[in-house]
Amino acid sequence: MSGASNNAGAANAVAPAIELKGISKAFGPVQANKDISIRVMPGTIHGIIGENGAGKSTLMSILYGFYKADAGKIFINGNETTIPDSQAAIGAGIGMVFQHFKLVENFTVLENVVLGAEEGSRLKPSLSKARKLLTELAAEYELNVDPDKKIEDIGVGMQQRVEILKALYRKAEILILDEPTGVLTPSEADHLFRILKGLKDEGKTIILITHKLREIMDVTDTVSVMRRGEMTATVKTSETSPEKLAELMVGRKVLLQVDKTPATPYAKVLEVENLSVKDDKGVERLKGVSLDVRGGEILGIAGVSGNGQSELLEVLGGYRRAKGKVRINGEPIDLTGRRSDAQSRRARGIAHVPEDRHREGLVLDFHAWENVAFGYHHDEKYQKSKWLMDNRAIKQDTIEKMERFDVRPPLPALTAKNFSGGNQQKIVLAREIERNPELLLVGQPTRGVDIGAIEFIHKQLVDLRDRGKAILLVSVELDEIMSLADRIVVMFDGQIMGERMADQTDERELGLLMAGVTDTGRVPTADAPSGALRVGNPGKGA
Repeated sequence: MSGASNNAGAANAVAPAIELKGISKAFGPVQANKDISIRVMPGTIHGIIGENGAGKSTLMSILYGFYKADAGKIFINGNETTIPDSQAAIGAGIGMVFQHFKLVENFTVLENVVLGAEEGSRLKPSLSKARKLLTELAAEYELNVDPDKKIEDIGVGMQQRVEILKALYRKAEILILDEPTGVLTPSEADHLFRILKGLKDEGKTIILITHKLREIMDVTDTVSVMRRGEMTATVKTSETSPEKLAELMVGRKVLLQVDKTPATPYAKVLEVENLSVKDDKGVERLKGVSLDVRGGEILGIAGVSGNGQSELLEVLGGYRRAKGKVRINGEPIDLTGRRSDAQSRRARGIAHVPEDRHREGLVLDFHAWENVAFGYHHDEKYQKSKWLMDNRAIKQDTIEKMERFDVRPPLPALTAKNFSGGNQQKIVLAREIERNPELLLVGQPTRGVDIGAIEFIHKQLVDLRDRGKAILLVSVELDEIMSLADRIVVMFDGQIMGERMADQTDERELGLLMAGVTDTGRVPTADAPSGALRVGNPGKGA
């Protein structure tokens, strides 16, 4: 009898933390998941990758109880488990951190952690218990965050820590993270991975949903690949490569490095001189920024998010007033607000792909054809008369743009919110690039975009450069800056730290500049005179 017990114990000891068998889920005619089976072993970090729309998030939403599978079974630690809702998932020891955080902005960190997990009708004991536990978790897992800060007053990296703390507070042994680095800077992402490795060392099981191959290779033990709703492969991370994973994701070989010839820049298209900007609270966000972009080149702006890059794009795109001088092809642009709107910028040959496509690039509840016309609705080819737009002409133009930019599905009548992130970005890019601009402003061109779409977007930007156009590129992805840009300018605290030729620098040098460190020391503080700024290595393009 004791031998049987020992055998049962051994079987349970090696049982998968999660096992899904034959999971299928359809939304109308769309088969999101098709007969998926997967095993996730305890105490491991298991990656799930795939293009946008591959079915990754749907599968995890089934596991977390947001959706009910049409067919299939779920096993937790070897036991078949029914998960009708998220409360049942939490009860089974599962926590989930969504790509878009589920936090109450005007609540404190502590209140958000406790919310939905209060013990009894009196809140004070729950808050006291949570404060003590948060202190312990922060020390154990590097999840330091001020419990009394309001969510609206902390950055996205800290907000993500709050989501992880929420799951741990509810005693999650299995943690699902859906595209966790989509809104993080590289340094924040590195810190997150240290946290995940610490959780793994403590015996937690982690599922990481992402499309970033570097993250998969750096942090996971095992990786499963999904394509078009099906599971195509599961491999040990140590036995694969980014190239093999990319091919499994897309179904064809993918070029991971940007294929481009050396730039042949000519006259200056954009000239920025001594540009200064203050926000609504009077804080200086740009401090005497000067730069130029020539036709036939890509100038990359590197830097940790929040160091003035967004404000620079907003000024150049006509969203924000500023002091200083900006010239396009030698002609000045008004920065005072009299003629500093986005429409006047477009008339001067400036196109803009904004950093946040949802807030600034698209109206998600509008059709694709309506989004294609935004900002260009006064064009003659879109007009029936002085007062009426030619919707048929706009729809036909949208069909042609969708074909050239491989937008899937190619349906102009589909609302923007029903396209994947990569296809939403293609719609914005098609709208702006097809206008043959003199200058393209592009912010975070591949944020939240899968690897197949990244390859396509990079090719479009290089092709535009090769047609002699000027491109100002802002990206927090340092490898993207280094592979796309011909020249790189580094920003820190609203200032230009230095300029480098892309083929004469490396990530270490750029990383130091991004942190405010020059060859001769750290950049002066806000109290020091701006003229004291020092930039080293003048031989490398500075």
